[in-house]
Amino acid sequence: MGQLQTCVPVSRDQLDAALLAAHERHDAAALVALYTRAGDWAEARGDIDAACFYLTHAFVFALEAGAPEAALLNRRLADRGRARLIDF
Repeated sequence: MGQLQTCVPVSRDQLDAALLAAHERHDAAALVALYTRAGDWAEARGDIDAACFYLTHAFVFALEAGAPEAALLNRRLADRGRARLIDF
């Protein structure tokens, strides 16, 4: 995860900047973590549509990378009626 470990975003602006940087680096692990964090923040605000938007991005990047987080992200999206539960 490289840069994510040294600079965990604590504000929305930092999160947006970190997401852009991770996209530029094609850093799948960072993208999974950052989109999950964005989803967590949106969920904490009660914005379930935004949370699911971000979690879907995290899920797709996790699937592409073969990351173990894919199963948990799939479960979260399925619990919100936004995905079918997949057996991993």
